[in-house]
Amino acid sequence: MANFNKVLLIGNLTKDPELRYTPQGTAVVNLRLAVNRRFRNKNQELKEEVCFITAVVWDKQAETCNQYLHKGSPVFVEGRLQSRAFEDKSGQKRNVIEVRAERVQFLRAQATKAEAGPVEEPAVSEPSTVDTWLEDLPAGRQESEDVSNES
Repeated sequence: MANFNKVLLIGNLTKDPELRYTPQGTAVVNLRLAVNRRFRNKNQELKEEVCFITAVVWDKQAETCNQYLHKGSPVFVEGRLQSRAFEDKSGQKRNVIEVRAERVQFLRAQATKAEAGPVEEPAVSEPSTVDTWLEDLPAGRQESEDVSNES
């Protein structure tokens, strides 16, 4: 029987990446993602549920994620499910299932965390029309546009 283990996620980070290094010096970062799902229930009411997932990123990609991503950043993660067992601080055995990221794509151009200030929403502007678009063109461009539209 064939096996297939592939995960594709788009979500937003719920906290800043947590970069650390293994004893061998390999970079690893945890990305905490919130993935939203909108649906209609039986009564046709719009509902939303959120799934919180940890994606583990390794090596140079981990350092890049730590440099450019921060809480709220939208990302696309491609990877596979991975389970691991560990003992917590109280000595209890724990099992977790995480996404082992093979590829992380940033969905919005971002400055580095040091350069990024508070994220501001862009101002809402009037819908663009052909007339307002033509008004924004330099004077020489308007004439050439008018000539090309006549033919």
